[in-house]
Amino acid sequence: MRTGTEQEMLLRAIDAFRNKLIVVSPDYRILAWQCHRDGPAAGDGVGQLCYQVLHARSGPCGHCAVKTVLETRQPAWSPRNEDLLSGETVPCHYAYPVFSGDAVEAVVSMEMELPARSQIEEKLQRSNAFLRNLITSAVDGVMAADKKGKVIIYNDTAEEIFGYGVQEALETLDISAIYPDGLEREVMRQLRSEENGGRGKLKSYLVDVLHRDGTRIPINLNAAIVYEGNREVATIGFFHDMRESLRMQKVLEKVQLQLMQSEKMASLGKLAAGVAHQLNNPLGGVTLYTRLVLEDYELPAGARDDLGRVLRDTERCRETVKELLEFTRQTRHLMQPHDINQAISRTLFLLKNQPLFQNITIETHLDGGLPPVHSDIQQVNHLFMNLILNAAQAMGGCGRLVIRTSRAPG
Repeated sequence: MRTGTEQEMLLRAIDAFRNKLIVVSPDYRILAWQCHRDGPAAGDGVGQLCYQVLHARSGPCGHCAVKTVLETRQPAWSPRNEDLLSGETVPCHYAYPVFSGDAVEAVVSMEMELPARSQIEEKLQRSNAFLRNLITSAVDGVMAADKKGKVIIYNDTAEEIFGYGVQEALETLDISAIYPDGLEREVMRQLRSEENGGRGKLKSYLVDVLHRDGTRIPINLNAAIVYEGNREVATIGFFHDMRESLRMQKVLEKVQLQLMQSEKMASLGKLAAGVAHQLNNPLGGVTLYTRLVLEDYELPAGARDDLGRVLRDTERCRETVKELLEFTRQTRHLMQPHDINQAISRTLFLLKNQPLFQNITIETHLDGGLPPVHSDIQQVNHLFMNLILNAAQAMGGCGRLVIRTSRAPG
């Protein structure tokens, strides 16, 4: 049993209900009545037939919720048919049975106000329009297909990726046409597995798709299966075009390689400086003592010729060390006028006696009238070094290499 306080709160809750609340007997007579708006005052209709008091009818309404409860012994809803097509709200009656043992002793009917169908349709249209705009303006391609593979959603970005017009895709495109080599079956297998985000989901799946002209396009795919209950009804995919990202990745890799090359050349420069210091001292000693021998002693002509050859070779070694130092000299990438012909000659001086060039004839035709070129000489040296080495390797170490400079026309 409820306490007096509980009973009082329940009665106050009923009195606070702003719409109609009626308790009706199984023969449709009003047992209790609560109404704060139109209709008789509370208590005026008690004992009378509800359909007479409320609707001035001779019998229960065909869509009466009380009648449905009495027939089914279950709660029931009943909106008024004449209000479905007009008005801001639809009065809707919710009724439920009150049992005494197994018998229905009474039926409680409560009137509630629900939005009219026109209002619901308007909100639905606004929601649909917002959803369409959301899909259309998405930066990724959005495509959905039914169980048969017919495309049912296709946005503007998808048109840019795949090359099919929106109307054409919605009317004639089958989802299998965008995947090469039957790959759509593998995508569905992944969707139904637990491997990529759980059953019915596919996250960040890298796959190639086909443009209308047959071009393969790398895509980062996020997809899902649409269910009604446990039944698959459609699939939807978000296609992120990876071409620009991959292009940027290649650019970054190239820059990284150039940085590594610069670091390597910087290290080579430091090594060359150390080697030059170690070589220059003994070379200087060889040159000094050779000259002293030639000056202080009377030697046979053959011996003097041999010592002259020592001096020439020593000087050649010193020039080689000097050019190596100049070639690998670290700079702060200063842009200054430089002689391009001199840069080419310096590079050839370092390379022409290498084993790779033993069977290559090098011809140079350098225009002496070239003006200085505003450049970073270290980068120019590296450029010519790479060009000449690439040419020699492409020739297989045998043939004729022609190097020519001239002023560009105009």
